[in-house]
Amino acid sequence: MVAASEPEFEQALNELTTSLGPFLKQNPAYRKALAVVQIPERIIQFRVVWEDDKGQTQVNRGYRVQYNSALGPYKGGLRLHPSVNLSILKFLGFEQTFKNALTGLSMGGGKGGCDFDPKGKSDNEIRRFCVSFMTELSKHIGKDTDVPAGDIGTGAREIGYMFGAYKKLRNEWVGVLTGKGLNWGGSFIRPEATGYGVIYYVEHMIAKAAPQYSLSNKATLVAISGSGNVAQYTAFKVLELGATVVSLSDSKGALIAKEGTGFTREAVKRIGALKLKGGSLEGFSGDGEYTYHAGKRPWTLLSKVHIALPGATQNEVSKEEAEALVAAGVKIVAEGSNMGCTAEAIDVFEASRKKGGPHAVWYAPGKASNAGGVAVSGLEMAQNSQRLSWTPAEVDAKLKGIMAECYKICLDAGSKHSGEDLSSGNVLPSLLSGANVAGFIKVADAMKQQGDWW
Repeated sequence: MVAASEPEFEQALNELTTSLGPFLKQNPAYRKALAVVQIPERIIQFRVVWEDDKGQTQVNRGYRVQYNSALGPYKGGLRLHPSVNLSILKFLGFEQTFKNALTGLSMGGGKGGCDFDPKGKSDNEIRRFCVSFMTELSKHIGKDTDVPAGDIGTGAREIGYMFGAYKKLRNEWVGVLTGKGLNWGGSFIRPEATGYGVIYYVEHMIAKAAPQYSLSNKATLVAISGSGNVAQYTAFKVLELGATVVSLSDSKGALIAKEGTGFTREAVKRIGALKLKGGSLEGFSGDGEYTYHAGKRPWTLLSKVHIALPGATQNEVSKEEAEALVAAGVKIVAEGSNMGCTAEAIDVFEASRKKGGPHAVWYAPGKASNAGGVAVSGLEMAQNSQRLSWTPAEVDAKLKGIMAECYKICLDAGSKHSGEDLSSGNVLPSLLSGANVAGFIKVADAMKQQGDWW
C-alpha cells in the first residue's frame, strides 16, 4: 500500500497500473508480479554530517533506494537538492527500473541522493560533504552491486569527489560510479547522452507522425524547458540538425526567443556557463533577442510550437499548460525530464492522440525518451569492465542504435497491448502504454525466472 505522503511515487505507480490494465486483463498471472515489483528490494537511509567553511557542523539526510536487480546491478543517479525525499527517490527508482529495461542493457533500477543543496557552497564545502556522503554510501554499492551516477545537483565535480572518496575508503579502482572524467574511466558522449538521446528518439516519432516538422527544417519550432545538462545538449542537437529552439527556463522563470528568431549555439553556451556559476536566467543578457518571464514556464508563453521537450524536473507541465501547447499546434511531446508531465497533462495529450487526424499530439514518456543518459552510463560500465575506451563516434552510434530499438519496442508494445482499435490507421499507438508494458514484461519475466514471484 502506498502512503499518502508519497505523491510522486503514487503518481508513477498509478501511471504504470493504468497502462497495464489491458495487458493484465489478458494475462492475469502478471498481477502478482505487479504487486511484487512495486516494493523496493531495499531502502537505505543515513545521516550525512559535514563541516562548512565557518567550522560549523551541518547535517543532511542521505538515501539510496535499491529498487530492482532482476536485470543487473542497481543503476540510477544521485540527486542533491533540498526537495529530495523518499517519495521522489522511490518514484525515480521505480521509473528507472523500467527505463533501464528498455535500453536492452544489463542494469537494474535504483536512485539515491540527499537533501543537501550544492548551490552557494564552496568547492571545499562540497568536497567535505561528498566525502561524508560516500563514507556511508560506499558500504552499500559496488561495480557488480549498485553503480550510481549523476543527477540534479550532482555533476562532474561531485562525481569526482565521490569517486576519490570511494577509492580511498575501499582501496580499489573500479567503475563504481558513472559520469567520471574522460581521463579516469569516463565515457565520451556521457554529458551529452540524455539530451542527444531525446532527439534521436524524437526523430523516429517525427518520421512516422509529422515528417513536415523535420528537425532539419529551420521552420520547425522546438520548445525546451530547463537550462541544465539535459536541456543544453537537447538544444545543441536541435541546432546542429537545423531546427529552431524557442525557449529555455530555470526554477525562477522562462526565457523566450522573440518571434522569428531562436536561440543560437553561442547563447546556449553562455547560459550553460551562467548556470555553472549558480546564476539565474534573469541575469542573462541576450542583446534584446530574448524575453524573460519571471515565475513562468515556457508552455503558456508560445503562440506557435511544433515540438515540446520538457527537460527540467518532474510535473513541470500541468493540464492547463498541456492545453496551451495543443492550442499552439504542438505535434510531438517527449520528456527529457523524469515524469515531466502531470497525470492530467498526459490525459490531455493522450485524448488528442486518440482523436487522431492532423491535429493529434504524440506523447513519449521519459522512461523511453530520456533513456539515452543511462544507456551511455551502461556503456561506460562496459568500457570500465574491459579497461578500454570507445571513440565518440562509436559511443554515439551505439546510443543511436539503443534509442532506435527503444522506440521500436515502445511502438510495437503500444500497438499490441494498449487495448485500442488501431485498425483504421488514423490513430497512432500509445508510446506511454508501450513503454510501460514492454518495460514491465521484461522485468517481470526475469523476476519470475529468478523465483521472485510464481
